[in-house]
Formats: sequence, structure tokens, C-alpha cells
Amino acid sequence: MLAVLRNRTYRHLFGAHVVALTGTGLATVALGLLAYDLAGADAGAVLGTALAIKMVAYVSVAPIAAALLGALPRRAVLVTLDLVRAGVAVALPWVDQVWQVYVLIFVLQAASAAFTPIFQATIPDVLPGERDYTRAVTLSRMAYDLEGLLSPALAAALLALTSSGNLFLGTALGFAASALLVVSTAVPRPKPVSRRGSLYAATTRGIRIYLATPRLRGLLAVHLAAAAAGSMVLVNTVAYVRDVLDRGTTDVAVALAFNGVGSLAAALVLPELLDRVSDRAVVLRAVPALSASLLVGATFASLLDAWHWPALLVVWALIGAGCSFALTPGARLLRRSAHSEDRPALFAADFALSHACWLLCYPLAGWIASTMTTTAAFLVLGVIAAAGALTALRLWPRHDPAVVEHEHCDLDAGHDHLHDAVLAGGVYRHAHEFRIDDHHERWPRH
Repeated sequence: MLAVLRNRTYRHLFGAHVVALTGTGLATVALGLLAYDLAGADAGAVLGTALAIKMVAYVSVAPIAAALLGALPRRAVLVTLDLVRAGVAVALPWVDQVWQVYVLIFVLQAASAAFTPIFQATIPDVLPGERDYTRAVTLSRMAYDLEGLLSPALAAALLALTSSGNLFLGTALGFAASALLVVSTAVPRPKPVSRRGSLYAATTRGIRIYLATPRLRGLLAVHLAAAAAGSMVLVNTVAYVRDVLDRGTTDVAVALAFNGVGSLAAALVLPELLDRVSDRAVVLRAVPALSASLLVGATFASLLDAWHWPALLVVWALIGAGCSFALTPGARLLRRSAHSEDRPALFAADFALSHACWLLCYPLAGWIASTMTTTAAFLVLGVIAAAGALTALRLWPRHDPAVVEHEHCDLDAGHDHLHDAVLAGGVYRHAHEFRIDDHHERWPRH
């Protein structure tokens, strides 16, 4: 898996990804402490609003940023966005009003919403081979999981030596280091992007490609299922462990760590698995497992008091593994489903649509658990995950070849795209790797 790090450009970009993630992890801890300093007992409401602002920024900004920035030199764009994020991190310790936190969080997350899809769309150009790209995607998934495990420990170590405000300095240093690593390598320039139509057309281009591609419609249903399962873990672990199981804060960290370890374990086996098994087979087995894990959790929560704690650890680990198996192949589907020049728009669409699923499931998970019971939350989110699994199975065709025979009736006979087409029955027919673009606006029916 580590062989891909021999590629200097990818090595520097992966390093930028890791240090930026570390900075983001420190910011998560620091933001909680800042919210407590400003709002006291209302810190939870402040953090909840900040998370909602984050998701709104992710959903709304990513497609617009891809349309405006996707054709610009990627290195300059990525470095500028890193510096914007570093500037926000430097400013956060100085705020003394809650509304200032909200404004800065929106700017920070808007920059991240612009940065992440462009960064993700660059990796397939650096590593064009599918085998190498699969290993790069897996490394990225592992980096996210390790950040979730290690950043709180790093923050705790730093807090033993310095004040909480200085954690934001660590965040700024992480983004600055990311910018330096991006500057130090040759980032591929984007291919020219079609500018036909309005800004609205450019902004929605990625979403139109996404929703017109059958395998990606299935992927959206997978995102919903993963958001339902992941929200149960991220939203309800603290209250469930502390209030229902009456365990300490250390056990909260242990439960979340089991979720991360499950995800890491799945990521380690994914590259070899995907060399032998199709993406569809892996994903559409993982998603029902997520629903089953939630329903098993509901059973343990309602029936077996003595086994609540070990059962929770097992279920959390299974959800971590299931999310890793379900979501990691998604980047391969996006790479396969768009031309290089359309990848920033398509990755931005996936970024926005997937976070819309989380924006739905986050408050739902918390509201059901707080107003009803944890068992009810398990059941409702398990049903949502099951609906996502069934929808994905229906929308993602079993026969999904890269090369698709299709016809054209709307192009002139001398059009360059028809150089290898055959005229039959008044329409031109040919076969090639099929992607939604200006010449192919609908998926052919068979």
C-alpha cells in the first residue's frame, strides 16, 4: 500500500492532507473549549450551531467553488485556501462574542468545502492507474481514522503544556505546513472546462452528472445509509455511555476508538479485496451490514443489560468497518464517472450531497435519542440505513461496464466525436468509455 508514496507529487500531497487533518483535529478540541469559555452552560448549543454552520457551508459552497475555481491553477488555489484556513485559526482565539465564532467557522468551513473536492480531483491525475489510486484512497481513509484516534490525545498532551487558545496556533501551523507541501510539488494543471451556459449551469454541472449516472445514484443512497449509522455513533456515544450505561469519560473515548479501529481494520484489507472483487459487490454487502448492526444494537439496548457495554463496543466497531467498506470505493466510482476536466465538479457534488445526508441524520439521531430512547434511535436509523441499502441495490445496475454502446442523433455527421461511429437506421452508433458530458447528457437504456 505504501508503494504509492514513492511518487513525489502524491507523497507531498498526502503529507499536506495529513498535517491539515491534524490541525483540524486540534481545532475541534479547541473549539469546544472556546465555546465553554464564551457560553458556559450553553456551550453545547454553541457547538451544535457551529456544526450546523459547517454542514450548511459544505452543502452550499462546494458546487459554487468548483464552478468558480475548478479551471484555475490548482496549486495556487489550494495554497490560497490553506492560507485562508490558517488565518481563521489564528483569529479564533481572539474572539469574545459567539457571533464572531459563527462567522469565522463559516469562513473556515467554506474554505474547506472549496479545498477538499479540488484536492480529491487532483489525485486521479497524479496516480492515473486504478490500482495505485485505490491504495491512495485507502491511505486517505486511514488518515481520517487515525486523526480521529490520535488528535484528541495530541490535544490533551498539548493542553498539559500550554493554554487552550494555543491549540488554534497548532491548527494554523497545520494549514501553513499543508500550503508549504503543496507549493513544493508540481500539481497537475486542470484541463480546460466547458464554459457553455450560465454560472448556474456551471455550478450544477457536477450534480447533473452525478444524478444522471446510475452507479452514482446508487452511491448517494449508500451515503444516506452510512450517515444514518455514523450519526448514531458520533451524536449519541457520549450520552449513551455516560447517562444510560453510567460509565466514565474514558469509556466514551474507548467506544469511539473501537469505531475507529473497525474502520482502520477494514481499510487495511480493502486494496487487496478490490483487486479481486467489484466495487458494487463490496459496497452492497457493507450497506446492509450497517443496517443490521444498528438493529442488533437496538436489541442489545432493549434486552440485555449485562451485555450493554461489550455489545456497544462490538456494534461500534462493526459500524466503523461497514462505513469504511461502503464509502472508500466511492472515490473510484467518481474517478470512473467523469472526464478529468469534470472531476472537480463531480467531487464537489459528491461532497455536497453526502454532507446533505449527514445534515439530515445528525439532528435526527440526537432528537430521537433525547426525546424518546436510545433503542428508538437505533431502530429509526437502522430503518433509514436499510432503505438506503435497498435503494442502492435498485439504482446501481448489476451490469455496469465501462464501455457502453450507444447512439447519437443530435450531432452533425462531420462531428469529431463520430469519427468511429457507424450509421444505422438513421442514427450513429459506437462504443467507448461512457461518461455524462456535453455529448452524452443521458445514460443509454438497454
